[in-house]
Amino acid sequence: MKLLDDHVTPAGRAGLAALLQQPRDALIGLDFDGTLAPIVADPRDSRAHPGVVPALAKLASSIGTLAVITGRPPADAVAYGGFAEVPGIIVLGHYGAQRWQDGRLTEPEPAPAIDRARRALPSLVRGAGAAADGTWIEDKRHALAVHTRRAAEPEVALERLRDPLTALAAELGLVTEPGRLVVELRPGGIDKGSALTGLVREMSASSDLYCGDDRGDLPAFAAVRTLRGEGIPGCAVASGSAESDVAVAEADMIVDGPAGVVRLLRDIADELSGQRG
Repeated sequence: MKLLDDHVTPAGRAGLAALLQQPRDALIGLDFDGTLAPIVADPRDSRAHPGVVPALAKLASSIGTLAVITGRPPADAVAYGGFAEVPGIIVLGHYGAQRWQDGRLTEPEPAPAIDRARRALPSLVRGAGAAADGTWIEDKRHALAVHTRRAAEPEVALERLRDPLTALAAELGLVTEPGRLVVELRPGGIDKGSALTGLVREMSASSDLYCGDDRGDLPAFAAVRTLRGEGIPGCAVASGSAESDVAVAEADMIVDGPAGVVRLLRDIADELSGQRG
């Protein structure tokens, strides 16, 4: 099997082998930004790599569960990714707090602390001297993200904001989630690891594969390892880039950005098609 000849850790290879042996009982989870879609300056301009939907649509008839797990609102991920064209796909947004499936969105009410943070953030950003420098606030309804990618000196702007944002989160009982030139404020106890684990248990998946690219994906990588200890083989795949190497260090397998993720999905689909043939 070509897939198993690629550079992958022994545990990751066992996870891939289990997925290929029993695909109808397997789960594939995928981050969106940086994994299925290239990182862009404005998240509203993000779109999935053109090969994503065809690859997922081909996998949909073979893999038991396909899921996108993202910090974005799921409706945005569906629209930007074109996932409505993929039969049966599940999109977990806000790290699992919201769910889109078969055209239906389910979600709880936002935490009251998010509204308090929404009111406080504009003056905090101005007070840190970052507002006039291209820093902007993305309102995700259940979370708030402060981006510095468009600033003249993005890293400097992010550093100026880091401590004030951490202090505000602590005051309101929220947590901060750092990412690529962004810090997100959201309720605690929700992350991609808990989302992945919950879905694996819900679907009684016998194996799992998760692809991610950044710090927010590390809990999902950790979940893959924890599930292995419970007898559920898995593989953690990093969508590598020059911007972020945190996921690479924790992965079983590394691919070259969204294009590499698409190739991996195609390879899995081709392998499964060959087995049926």
